[in-house]
Amino acid sequence: MFSRWTTPILWTLKEYGRQRFVELERRITTISPKVLTQRLRQLERDGLIERTYHAEVPPRVEYEISAFGLTLAPLFATLADWATEHLPTVEQSRRAYDDRGGPRP
Repeated sequence: MFSRWTTPILWTLKEYGRQRFVELERRITTISPKVLTQRLRQLERDGLIERTYHAEVPPRVEYEISAFGLTLAPLFATLADWATEHLPTVEQSRRAYDDRGGPRP
């Protein structure tokens, strides 16, 4: 059910509302189109997002977080609070790591 991309996709849909594939792809810049497609299908199957197909020319597909997916909103808020509180520590750890030259055998 959950993968590395579940949280960024759900958070993006919660934060920005209904979006087309290309909008999600622009906002989650590190995800490949193939993986985004796979994750969207799985999240739809799990009931966490809703996919709406508009029979137009050209066809349009939109994704939005479902009511069930919104039950995860308190977790997103907790993650955001944690990030705000601990980001300076993470940045300090990154600098220390980089100053050491990365991993050591």
